[in-house]
Amino acid sequence: MTPCVIIPTFWTRRRGRVTEDPLTVYDHPTPVDSDGTLPDCLRSLEDVEGLGKVVLIVAATDPSIEHQAEDRVRRILADFPGIDAFVFGPAELGSLHRRLEQLEFADVIRGVSLVGYGAVRNVGLMAAAVLGCDSAVFLDDDQIITDTAFLRKAMEGLGQRLDDGRMILAKSGYYVDEQGRHQRHSTPHWADVFWRKNDAFNQALAGVDAPPRIQTSTIAFGGCLALHRDMFFNVSFDPWVMRGEDVDYVINARMHGGDVFLDGEWHVIHNPPRLSNAALHFRQDVYRFVYEHRKIEFAKSQVDLRQVTPESMMPFPGQFIGSSVVWRAMLTSMLRGISRKEGGQYLRIARVALRDASTYALENCQNYFDFQRRWPMLMDRISEDIALKPLFTGERQVDRTTITGRFPTIRGD
Repeated sequence: MTPCVIIPTFWTRRRGRVTEDPLTVYDHPTPVDSDGTLPDCLRSLEDVEGLGKVVLIVAATDPSIEHQAEDRVRRILADFPGIDAFVFGPAELGSLHRRLEQLEFADVIRGVSLVGYGAVRNVGLMAAAVLGCDSAVFLDDDQIITDTAFLRKAMEGLGQRLDDGRMILAKSGYYVDEQGRHQRHSTPHWADVFWRKNDAFNQALAGVDAPPRIQTSTIAFGGCLALHRDMFFNVSFDPWVMRGEDVDYVINARMHGGDVFLDGEWHVIHNPPRLSNAALHFRQDVYRFVYEHRKIEFAKSQVDLRQVTPESMMPFPGQFIGSSVVWRAMLTSMLRGISRKEGGQYLRIARVALRDASTYALENCQNYFDFQRRWPMLMDRISEDIALKPLFTGERQVDRTTITGRFPTIRGD
């Protein structure tokens, strides 16, 4: 199988400007006045054996810069003529949405967009389906590939059946730093006594060094993730989860009778920029885990789904999706509020975001299940749609000079 390589790339306004919209608070968005890490990622792809189609999906934290971000990505890509890449931006999204309306799938449009991690990855899955790919490999723009056999290792085992009858339809590699270390190294802070997230994550990743090479996992890494057609045609990403959509995909797969596996011999170097705002990062985790708890509770009422419990997802994310998540997040917010330099932001999380996170989870937890029920029909339909193929191959040209947002600013006297 020659996979379609999908690279979501996230952009923000110039340095120092931070978005407050929860769905567009990304971990490491690149300022539009810089190239960021994308050139290094593409450069590392050039020597990968068996590289086929690459799809770059451009998302921005603010609609006012989305065309500027797309133009920046196109300029970067122009330096890599040897890569068969296609850039999917707001113009392509508009065409895709109009076609979905024509195909009577207008109700799924919200879950296939350039806003939010899950929705962006769903665009990537649709690209793979339209391009006729048997598999999709996700790579983040802050990853560096050092193994020329990266894609060959990605495909090893994918689509094969285990001795117990289970199929390997989704598998994840893992991240290492420049020293080759795969576990998170940080000294626990006393304020995090109820929020030992790194410890739980390291425990979940401990099996990487132990046989067998490919084993069932409770975690996944979205920047080193391979999905077989039989998986991504049937299971979507959740557009309403704030972050951690890769780990959430493990839950989605389990709900629908599958598993995500971890490959101990497949990895990529992760070299992310430093987090610009740790408090916002924590707020996203609060939203994420409160939502996840509500989601698996709501799933208990769905007779067609396999039940997923916090215990079955131990140690991570199981420790953070049980009924204790709200009070643990509350106490952690307060303790960080009196001990960190961003104390005011943490105290606001304790006072406001926890309430808002619970409201958000209650209002949106059903959305994913409604969207997911339409997903297999949508994927079957678009994979055979002749009108969409030119859009994802770049054959359909768009006059970008006429798109609103690229006109020069007119200043009055």
